[in-house]
Amino acid sequence: MPTANPSVSTPPTPYAPAEHGASAAAPPRSRLAAAGAVSVAAAVMLGVGLWGLDRGTMWRDESATFQISRRSVPEIWRLLGELDAVHGLYYLLMHAVLAVRADEVMLRLPSVLAAACTAGLVAAIGCRLARPRVGLWAGLLYAVSPFASFYAQEGRSYALVAAGAALATWCLVNAVERDSFGPWAGYAAAVAGTALLHEFALLVLVAHGATVLMARSRPGVRRRWTAASAAAIVPVAPLAAVSSDQAGQISWIQEPGAEELRLLALQFAGPDVRVFVAVALLAGLAVLWPLRRTGPVGTTAVALPLVVLPVAVLFAVSSVKPLFVDRYLLFAFAGVPLLVAAGLERSLGALRAAPWRPVVAAVGIVAAGAAFWCQLPFHQQERGRDGRIDDLREVAAYVAAETRPNDAVLFVPSYQRHIFLSYDREFAGRRDIALRTSAAASGTFYGEEVDAARIEQRIGAEQRVWVVAWPSAWSEQWFDQDPKVTTLRKGFALVRSTQLKSGLVQLYVRE
Repeated sequence: MPTANPSVSTPPTPYAPAEHGASAAAPPRSRLAAAGAVSVAAAVMLGVGLWGLDRGTMWRDESATFQISRRSVPEIWRLLGELDAVHGLYYLLMHAVLAVRADEVMLRLPSVLAAACTAGLVAAIGCRLARPRVGLWAGLLYAVSPFASFYAQEGRSYALVAAGAALATWCLVNAVERDSFGPWAGYAAAVAGTALLHEFALLVLVAHGATVLMARSRPGVRRRWTAASAAAIVPVAPLAAVSSDQAGQISWIQEPGAEELRLLALQFAGPDVRVFVAVALLAGLAVLWPLRRTGPVGTTAVALPLVVLPVAVLFAVSSVKPLFVDRYLLFAFAGVPLLVAAGLERSLGALRAAPWRPVVAAVGIVAAGAAFWCQLPFHQQERGRDGRIDDLREVAAYVAAETRPNDAVLFVPSYQRHIFLSYDREFAGRRDIALRTSAAASGTFYGEEVDAARIEQRIGAEQRVWVVAWPSAWSEQWFDQDPKVTTLRKGFALVRSTQLKSGLVQLYVRE
């Protein structure tokens, strides 16, 4: 591992000499192997991410990214003052991306690239803390996970947050080993940038704090980590203050229990039972019998807190304020493949002799391939139109095919207008007769509607009115009591009702 900074006069740290690993002092062959491991892991994740990227539709969260990011910067900024400030930086980044081309593939491409970076960083961490083949195995295991690939193909910020957290973890290892101003400044910048993408990424500091406590490092490292962490929190504090005032947006989250932990464990270890058992056994082996350190920080000391502590803290906080959602913890998943790779290395320790090294490396690669094969059905399901809970394009396509130009449309509730905002071409020529001010102009998600009296007046001038309602509206009492629906039923007859996955579409004609 990298040697002590010669400008520091403290005595050498008492960890064991490097037995293997990729560091600045490593021989060229080791550096080349580490570079190869990082490149292969990133390339595999890139391929997995690009596979089936165009599902032919987007779901409601992606719809929010798509329609908000296409607004002008002043319009986005106006919205963030009232709603969704937690995703503000991501929307501004996506504004630049979608300015190049606004479609579903471009919407998801940054997440694919971020996931590839994460796989490469996981490999780099494994190379640095253990040896190149451990890094290769860890990076490949990250790449073939359905959990990682799900969010690699999601037009939201979570894959970018995972990449930022992985970068921050790599910077932490570098800073603990070198212990100079530059690495600590880089660490603080990585944490701050990641938390500005999503403030829950600050949970990574809990894991990193445990890693620093477990490190055999020079005096003062804990103090410098504390200072760097505080510096990272400062720019995030205003965002946290604003987003706390918007907490009503996540009021739908329920208090978690044992079932939520079970489901998260399946996400982390693998939904396939064979993969789950293998991951649990190898990760347990890494925890009970850690690899010998090649520097002040060990693989298990980095990976185990990353997997356990953010989950534990968010779960505990959620007993007071429910915040526990699996996607908020995607960044913690990076510790799982590192533990599994370390456990596999430990289990194959008897074959470390030089003649067996290619065989040992191949065993890990085959294991990653087997994990992918076992979980192939889950990957395929993710990439189908049923891979998400919504199919907004289906509703938009139905409206485009069945309605006539100049037909009137009502969205019940107004939330369903997000379908129009995402697929405005399909709704071209159809009149949104309840709308007063557009979403962009009003600084809201779905626009502002006229009052009930004005809606009744506008409906009275129509002959045909289409209702695009919430999917389960037909069985909900609120639907029957909605002013738009009650007004329609006074003088219009329902002549067609079509139930789709993401919407109930009804045609009313004047009696």
